[in-house]
Amino acid sequence: MLLGRDVQIHYDWRMARVLNEEGSVLDEAVWDGPRTASSIAERLSKIQKGRLISEVRILNKRFPDATLNPLGSISDPDWPPIDDQEAKLLHEATNILVKMGVAEAAGDTDRRLDMLVSATIELRSAWTTKEARCVEWAGLFITEADLDSQRDEIPLAVADSSSISDAAEILGASPPMHKPSEAEWKALRGHASSVVSSNQILQEHEQAIRELAMSYIPSLSALMGPLGASKLIVLAGGRERLARMPSGSLQVLGAHAAMSAHRRGAPPPKHGSVLFSMPQVNRSPRWVRGKIARFLAGKASIAVRVDHFGGEPWSQAKVDEINSEVETIKAKFPNPPKRR
Repeated sequence: MLLGRDVQIHYDWRMARVLNEEGSVLDEAVWDGPRTASSIAERLSKIQKGRLISEVRILNKRFPDATLNPLGSISDPDWPPIDDQEAKLLHEATNILVKMGVAEAAGDTDRRLDMLVSATIELRSAWTTKEARCVEWAGLFITEADLDSQRDEIPLAVADSSSISDAAEILGASPPMHKPSEAEWKALRGHASSVVSSNQILQEHEQAIRELAMSYIPSLSALMGPLGASKLIVLAGGRERLARMPSGSLQVLGAHAAMSAHRRGAPPPKHGSVLFSMPQVNRSPRWVRGKIARFLAGKASIAVRVDHFGGEPWSQAKVDEINSEVETIKAKFPNPPKRR
């Protein structure tokens, strides 16, 4: 039988039809399985994921030249309407799909890393502000305390003390000449306790990132550290996107402000914030940082591909070899280039 050029298969969760270009039904297949909310949800899930339901496969074999039109059932004015019982089951099925979607999201490691990294950044920002305030506040009274070398000790000393004099003694300082009132001391001590507890929560978040990253991106974590590797994944929008990203794009991830300035005519950035946080870059001479960042970006690009496509995770010996090559680059350019 000769068919017109525009032969399409229209379908929904109940059935599938083959229509010619005039809209005449050439064949159809109707789902004859048990109709429950769960079975309907399963079929809807298959359609959402782009998989073919059995009725479509049957008609596709009969009409191999026909094209699929998943919207045909919506736009087709002659498509059979659903009855009240089907509408009720469909409503229950959509609720099941919503729950399934939430459950699947919990298994999305990219989203879990995003939540952990974002929460950690927010916590660190808040903790940094609170910690600076605590140190300066305590320093008003304990004037002999070294606010730089004893920075980590001050919040702990204040939180664990019953008075400002006790805190000064813990820090090895003389009793303060001026003491806070009882209400002010209570506020200062409460603030210090908040700094200590916030730091503990921050450490727990970072440990969770380390554990998740070491299992999800072991090679990239070995190269960049699990915290830095996780930030790259989040900035890229997921492991797969990072694995398919050119190394030049990976190199400048996190350099939003510099890229904006570059679009206005400034020189292009040599690295993003994540690569710059690596000691191999930030502890190197300024004139060689760009070369090292480019080299490490290339290696990071390979590492994430190894992780994403199921390769053998990198060993510490592999990372040591890469770090040795970094030292070679630094040795090759011991002095800044001469200005022309």
